[in-house]
Amino acid sequence: MFGDLFDEDFSVLSHNQCGKTKLKLKDTELPFPRENTNLSGIKNQGGTCYLNSLLQTLLFTPEFREALFSIGPEELGSLDDTHKPESKVRIIPLQLQRLFAQLLLLDQNAASTTDLTDSFGWNSNEEMRQHDVQELNRILFSALETSLVGTSGHNLINQLYHGTVVNQIVCKECKNVSERQEDFLDLTVAVKDVPSLEEALWNMYVEEEHFETDNLYRCGACNKLVEATKSAKLRKLPPFLTVSLLRFNFNFEKCERYKETSCYTFPVQINLKPFCEQTQLDDMEYMYELFSVIIHKGGCYGGHYHVYIRDIDELGNWQVLEEGSLNDEEKELKQNENDKNKENPLTILKNILLEYLQNNSQAFLLNSDESKVRLNDQSHYLHFGPPSQSHLQNEDMKMSLEEASTDLNKCSSESHWFDLNDSKVQPIREREIEKQFQGNESAYMLFYRKSQMMRPSEARGNPRYRVPSHLLNEMDAANIKLQKKRTECDLADNTIDLHLHICSHYKFYNGALHPLRSQKEGEDATLYNTGLFDGADIFVWNGKEVDGVEIQTGSDHEPVLINVLRLAAHNEGRKGQQFVEYQHVFSCSSSLRMICETLTSSKGIILKSHSGSEREAENWKVIPEEDMEKSLRTVGLTDGSSILVLDIHDQSMVNVAGGNLTAFTHDISWLQVKNFCKLEAEEMQVKITATIETVMSDIRIKAIEEMQLDKELVNNSCLRPISKNGKLLCPVPEDYTVKEAELKMGSLLGLCSGKAPTATQLFLYFIVGHDLQSSPEKEIVVEETATVKECLNLMLKKSGLTDSPTFLQSEVDLRYMGDIEISGEAYLEDLKMQDLLLRVLMSIPGERDYYHPVELIWDISRECTASALRERIAAYYSLPVEKIEIAKYSPGKFEWIPISSWTQQVSKKKKKKKSDSLQLSPYNLKDGDIIGVKNLLVDDSKDFSTIKDDIGKQMQKQLTVEKPSSVQNDGFHEKKMTKHHKPEAVLSISVGVFS
Repeated sequence: MFGDLFDEDFSVLSHNQCGKTKLKLKDTELPFPRENTNLSGIKNQGGTCYLNSLLQTLLFTPEFREALFSIGPEELGSLDDTHKPESKVRIIPLQLQRLFAQLLLLDQNAASTTDLTDSFGWNSNEEMRQHDVQELNRILFSALETSLVGTSGHNLINQLYHGTVVNQIVCKECKNVSERQEDFLDLTVAVKDVPSLEEALWNMYVEEEHFETDNLYRCGACNKLVEATKSAKLRKLPPFLTVSLLRFNFNFEKCERYKETSCYTFPVQINLKPFCEQTQLDDMEYMYELFSVIIHKGGCYGGHYHVYIRDIDELGNWQVLEEGSLNDEEKELKQNENDKNKENPLTILKNILLEYLQNNSQAFLLNSDESKVRLNDQSHYLHFGPPSQSHLQNEDMKMSLEEASTDLNKCSSESHWFDLNDSKVQPIREREIEKQFQGNESAYMLFYRKSQMMRPSEARGNPRYRVPSHLLNEMDAANIKLQKKRTECDLADNTIDLHLHICSHYKFYNGALHPLRSQKEGEDATLYNTGLFDGADIFVWNGKEVDGVEIQTGSDHEPVLINVLRLAAHNEGRKGQQFVEYQHVFSCSSSLRMICETLTSSKGIILKSHSGSEREAENWKVIPEEDMEKSLRTVGLTDGSSILVLDIHDQSMVNVAGGNLTAFTHDISWLQVKNFCKLEAEEMQVKITATIETVMSDIRIKAIEEMQLDKELVNNSCLRPISKNGKLLCPVPEDYTVKEAELKMGSLLGLCSGKAPTATQLFLYFIVGHDLQSSPEKEIVVEETATVKECLNLMLKKSGLTDSPTFLQSEVDLRYMGDIEISGEAYLEDLKMQDLLLRVLMSIPGERDYYHPVELIWDISRECTASALRERIAAYYSLPVEKIEIAKYSPGKFEWIPISSWTQQVSKKKKKKKSDSLQLSPYNLKDGDIIGVKNLLVDDSKDFSTIKDDIGKQMQKQLTVEKPSSVQNDGFHEKKMTKHHKPEAVLSISVGVFS
């Protein structure tokens, strides 16, 4: 009867109660306050547990945290200036500072890393994909070093984490010592067949390798093969020592990766003196204490990271270690201890001291409340030593004193450790670390700090210590805002809100009461001691009619409150919610047909839940067409019953003939499709329902049909995701499913003209013009076998340019072009047909990595030999020709082929032999090839490979074995399938140029 009388309240009602209802704030999702530990966790964005563990370790490294905080906005810039064209904001350290401040001071149980990962240049793909925490540690440090160039913190990483190892070979004949020094930011130690960290370090830095018999060493001083010994020592120790455990190995017999789960112990304190070159210093110079253990749970191809951290500054509340977190053995020990010592050890000690002072009243004077003591003026002649036996006659008291002292020392010396597992933070005992020595869940990275490093007393328990004032102000303001919102929520939850509804404000039609929107919906009234429950509604009328319409009363016209569910549209409902639920009132005599038209349309359908659970698809049945004219009461719908209403475009998930729901909420994704084909005067946008297995071509065709666009677009259109800033991204392949396209619920897609690239084509963005800010962005589709020069020519043609000098910047979107990925800048003013466009990488001294690539134009009209290429590259870098080494990269094989001019045969004639050309085998040099360069003045290593190459080769071997094999099914053989894992994606962090 009451229609949508109370409809304005339904959006904020909690439907978990049939009678009593609570008002909820619908527009705000408040983070929960910190729990008893008073520490903040970090939210997992989908696959960022490895990032969370490393960030918590850096946060609880006070010297790192304070060094980062010491770099002010005058050096780093301001986040407010990020989008200004000419500003150089060092966004990564700024976001890291802000995240640390939130973790220290913001009253929330878990902080978000979204702003930080955005500053990394990561998209949803990186956030959902798990990576190796050791790799992240190196890449993050490299990104920070690059970001801090030119600031007072330029040497931050080196000062805290940089150490050196010296490798020495000693000739046994002339005693000549040949040594090579290596830098490190972390030490990688073996786990396989090694029982402990100490033994692994002994093998690395104490054991010597002997060159003898058939394995001799060529001594430069002796100029012959001799016997020698090779060893390594730690030359310089960093304040913080990071140790990576090689848990992941490769079985070459089975050609598969595996995780080493054997027992591997490591100490809480370690003395590195036996492993160092210099040993004359005091022993404390070599002592290190464990303060963080990053733990990996799972196998080689997936798992989860969390971290044990020692709270050095005692910022958290470690005493909340409750019995609920103890196992049965620990509970029994704790109970025995409580039974043995009924009083606190400090209380026992205090009582013993008081008794001693009272027994020596001639020497000590106590005040009235026994809180202070002073010497008696006449006590100067007394000898103060240990209490005599007469003062400790009670053996139980002596035992209590010893036990109290022991417990007191134990309490003060026990370290405060916490387990930080994404959003969850809980205190643990130090002995819990032993559980991570072995097994599927075991230690992966260890972090030690020098024992000599002491913290100032003012830092203890003070999270505001050394935090910059602007961040303190920001966090204080944010906490005030949070507290205000929480107070509002508490007030809303604990306030009785009564509504008076006057009959003159309503009219009756369609079998129900409806409010007159032009009138106030209620009158203020004060009710006291009426016994009304929270949220109760009072309707005032004459019992006969409303707005001149007679109201039918009685059981046949009793109003029914129905829970209505429908699929959530874009940005509707709570985060992650894929359906919305609200309540609607109908007369029990209302027909289902009338209800369907009221809620959706005449073409909609209604499903009824026939069991208590509404979360399973099989519990929903379609109401047959012949029952649509029946009333609610006839079909058995009563107060609290639930119905699921589907619009016409939702019905693809329903087998109407069978009457069953074939998919339900957790399988359904809402996608928005917007018309960008410029066929209509106004932009159109529709919502499309799809499961995670729906193919993109089906979504595109359904969108064209619902927007009633020209059918010719079916064969000449594509779907392109739209970024947060409104940019059209690369078209999604037609044969991709929603899951494969990694589209989230509510993703916005653009329907654009032109076909999506095929599996053998690439989609490129490029900008042509001197002013990159104002020049429009253009797009082309090319075959993946196209050369760089062919792509550049096509870009010029697309832009309507011919011979005019042009500045061009290009990039490949998420994929590779042939053998290279195009990035950076290329000047095409002098690019001719006889030129080769090469991508040159200069190696980073002491690291297996390279600086950012440069594109080098090389004129090969005269010669294309190794010596000519060396001269061109040496001239570019202003280096002597004899002081560089070069190699060509083969991405498909992850190999570097050295290019040596000394091995080529040069004729005495003016022209070189044709076989000397680098364009022929084995180099086959062409446009876009990658050339690596080693500067021998600073780096004598001849190894061009990188860590990424090692990973690539390893994955290549794995994929070779795991590639699906098949034979014809002729009745005697069956197709054999081998499960394979996706190749690991390379982890990278994008950093601006600040030099």
